[in-house]
Amino acid sequence: MPGENLSRDEARTRGRLLSVEAYDVALDLRSAVAQGVEADTFRSRTTIRFRCAEPGAATFADLLAPAVTSVTLNGRELDPAEVFDGTRIALADLAAENTLVVDARCAYSRTGEGLHRFVDPEDGEVYLYTQYEPADSRRVFATFEQPDLKAPFTFEVTAPEGWAVLSNGARDGAAEGGRHRFATTRPISTYITAVVAGPYHVVTDTYRRTFEDGTELEIPLGALCRKGLAKHFDADDVFAVTKQGLDFFHDHFDFPYPFGKYDQAFVPEYNLGAMENPGCVTFREEFIFRGKVTEAAYERRANVILHEMAHMWFGDLVTMQWWDDLWLKESYADFMGSFALVEATRFTGGWITFANRRKSWAYRADQLPSTHPVTADIRDLEDAKLNFDGITYAKGAAVLKQLVAYVGQEAFLEGARRYFKRHAYGNTRLADLLAVLEETSGRDLAQWSRSWLETAGVNSLTPQVVYDAQDRITELSVLQEAADSHPELRPHRVAVGLYRRQTVFSEGGDSALVRYARAEVDVSGPRTAVPELAGQERPELILVNDEDLTYCKVRFDEGSLAALRARLGDLADPMARALCWAALWGLTRDGLMPARDYLDLVRRFAGRETDIGVLQSLHDQAQAALEHYTAPEHRERAARELAEGALHELRLAEPGSGHQLTWARHFAAVAAAPADLQLLRGLLDGTAKIDGLDVDQELRWTLLGPLAAHGLADEAAIGAELARDDTASGRRHQVRCLAARPSAEVKEQAWQQVVESDTLSNALVEATIAGFAQPEQRELLAPCAPRYFEAIERVWRERSIEIGMAVVRGLFPDWLVEQSTLDAADRWLAEHAQAAPALRRLVLEKRDDLARALRAQACDAAAGARP
Repeated sequence: MPGENLSRDEARTRGRLLSVEAYDVALDLRSAVAQGVEADTFRSRTTIRFRCAEPGAATFADLLAPAVTSVTLNGRELDPAEVFDGTRIALADLAAENTLVVDARCAYSRTGEGLHRFVDPEDGEVYLYTQYEPADSRRVFATFEQPDLKAPFTFEVTAPEGWAVLSNGARDGAAEGGRHRFATTRPISTYITAVVAGPYHVVTDTYRRTFEDGTELEIPLGALCRKGLAKHFDADDVFAVTKQGLDFFHDHFDFPYPFGKYDQAFVPEYNLGAMENPGCVTFREEFIFRGKVTEAAYERRANVILHEMAHMWFGDLVTMQWWDDLWLKESYADFMGSFALVEATRFTGGWITFANRRKSWAYRADQLPSTHPVTADIRDLEDAKLNFDGITYAKGAAVLKQLVAYVGQEAFLEGARRYFKRHAYGNTRLADLLAVLEETSGRDLAQWSRSWLETAGVNSLTPQVVYDAQDRITELSVLQEAADSHPELRPHRVAVGLYRRQTVFSEGGDSALVRYARAEVDVSGPRTAVPELAGQERPELILVNDEDLTYCKVRFDEGSLAALRARLGDLADPMARALCWAALWGLTRDGLMPARDYLDLVRRFAGRETDIGVLQSLHDQAQAALEHYTAPEHRERAARELAEGALHELRLAEPGSGHQLTWARHFAAVAAAPADLQLLRGLLDGTAKIDGLDVDQELRWTLLGPLAAHGLADEAAIGAELARDDTASGRRHQVRCLAARPSAEVKEQAWQQVVESDTLSNALVEATIAGFAQPEQRELLAPCAPRYFEAIERVWRERSIEIGMAVVRGLFPDWLVEQSTLDAADRWLAEHAQAAPALRRLVLEKRDDLARALRAQACDAAAGARP
């Protein structure tokens, strides 16, 4: 709609003109349990009190609603037909002090944007929750939708009797007649306000802390989920991590948690991992585990809990002025979440996960044509929506990790403490953060900021070594390179480690690759010497960026690469091993190592990987290498060997262990041979068994998916599985399995449901796309490629941005890694130069992934056939 995509210039103009004193929002949600069209909308009444710096000026309020009943400005009735265009309410002739009252019918959402309404298929109960970032509070109440117009909020919610109802503030008195009133918040931005309502299962606890001055802090804790998930809800572990996090942040931030209570709601059909609404954090309910999961899943949940908690200070207490500085909250929360995870919880290997998963996300994003500086140029809300990416989160966090190494941990934390005290309940930009960090570190950070925050791209660091006749190092240097498109060479604080074989057990003579020398150096420019390592004996492996201090692509000299090919599994240190695996994956993605070489490394050494999170990444990457980077003429053999290796490791894994479960999932993902598929069927029907492997309901769906994709599970079989698990989760799995079947009719039906209809919820759109796009069904899916390019502009125009992103990304024909697909993408981009910039960015990113896959396949093909 016109006006839906708020621009930065419009926000700046309105921000200079207005200051908001208070919001009173009253929502009547009793219609949520109605039937038919009555359940489509709810009443929203908003009162905004605000000042205008230029009396007589005009501005607008934001509202996305099917209907507006009345608009009153300063007691003057305005005609909704004249002032409301579907997205904005025109406000003319403002006074110095103003009161705006808007009464509207707003729509419940099925896309996870605004006030989402979910009907539980298990018991028919209705659950509601809000999700706004970056700008969807305007779907629920009239607002000035930009982060710098903060204000106190008072919410009143009328809901069906017996419902649990939550908002940012604590409940103000007992509910009467289903009416719940909440305490007024401190000044916060519109996008972090929240309402959660429904017959949720609620567990409570309390956090208490006594500060050095004797002051006591008590924070009521709540944890919520749907009633159907209550039997799986391990709220005790959620509370344990929550309390550990609150202790950690109070220890380091010197600013007591400012928002009263701390509720955490696990909600259905959630588009994100979580959202940092102060006092009312929302999470995707998949963090409640219905079956056995690995320790990596608990670690990820803990990391997300701590990430959102860090936002209470970075993002909620102090908020960016505009989305250009989104990194001021997301990078910090990503870094502080991992920092707290390692320092305060049982997950002491969190930095390995950070190096292995988070930074992998960053490296991919930073090599796309859409890469951008950490502090970005965000022209409008569509730009903002797409910049919740690997650069804003993971690269920014990695850059902060580098900054800690550069200025010191205490200077970094003292900078945060001053930042909170100086800007509490306000808005900031990059310069505000740099100012406090320069104060506490004594360093001029202007050049550091220009190199790390204000330029895009990732550098490569490669060791260059010279030996003497006695096999000792005479000179070791680190070479730094940058892509031609982003030529910035940056300052890097790195550790360089030297590794060689060493006996680790007195009996048997077993040996491992261990570090015997290390030096830290400030790398700058194209070549930096490391004189501290001169004179050391020849290593088998030189690892640049040992301990993962900086953000870079790690490369190897020839000797080190040969050592890894022969002895990668012998690396004793799990962080060093994770960094080497990540570097080898980078070589594969860059078309510098044949994909089959990477698959061979996984087959030979993944079984020795002790870190379960790294192992899961290796499995994901091996599957990607097989499907996208392996030359077509070698793919069948590579697939067979990968499946054989997976089954071998599955049978060797310790019964009942997380490693066994991980290998079982991987085997199911790559199984294709008749015998392998027969084993999956046997595990499902109980005629086959692997000692210690508990085939619970979640694993049953994992096993059924590939059977459906290979035509060995029909609609009846999938329906029978749903009868065993007729829950919200089961329905999503059913939809995915149905769409995976190898039939032209099935694919057409899925296409119609996702592209031509808007009846599916966001979760079912996601499940349908996941089932539809099966790489082994390339020929079957080929006719959909031209249809994709014909449809995406219309989909982007007609659907919400969340669904549009899901369709454009999920249905891009990357299953067809051919020059013709690349040509089709280039042709669309050339013919649609005026398409929405955000849409063009998505297509350009997928086009780049496809071009990368073609280069990698060429590299793999050039390696020739293997004996």
